[in-house]
Amino acid sequence: MSTSQERFQVRLRKAVHVFCAGHFITLTDDLCEAVHGHNWTVGVDIEGPPCGHGMVIDFIKLRDLLSAIVSRLDHRMLLPDRNPLLAVTTAPGPTGRDETTVTFADRRWIFPADECVVLPVANTTAEWIARWIGTELLAAFAAAGTPLRGTFRIEVDECLGQSAVWERTSNP
Repeated sequence: MSTSQERFQVRLRKAVHVFCAGHFITLTDDLCEAVHGHNWTVGVDIEGPPCGHGMVIDFIKLRDLLSAIVSRLDHRMLLPDRNPLLAVTTAPGPTGRDETTVTFADRRWIFPADECVVLPVANTTAEWIARWIGTELLAAFAAAGTPLRGTFRIEVDECLGQSAVWERTSNP
């Protein structure tokens, strides 16, 4: 006797889910790379059973909620607030405009605060950015009254062919 299983998955890869942002990461306890940027692309895969209307997820809702999250990162400097090697502070600058200062050992960077996004991550790697986007998207669906079920993957590509994936599975 043979058994078969069906799997359903949706994939979202839209040109609108690209953001341009700067970052830098600590590579070791005593090495921090230079400030640089990427045109990051974000993809989402959701695997689960179709609803009564035959959809794993509403593509339009997924597109719109992801767009809102990605737009918060576009044309910003991405900074971590949980890296023990970096001190990230925001305070009024000499002109009265808030500035975000980052220090690592004897290095210091100063950015306009309104051009930064300080993320609750240990490092602004593609891996941690994927996780942050994923948790924000899960929270947005839950807030909209439609929590996501099944296997959920976020892929963040920082340049063509170089990406990181965060995956989470919840029971339907």
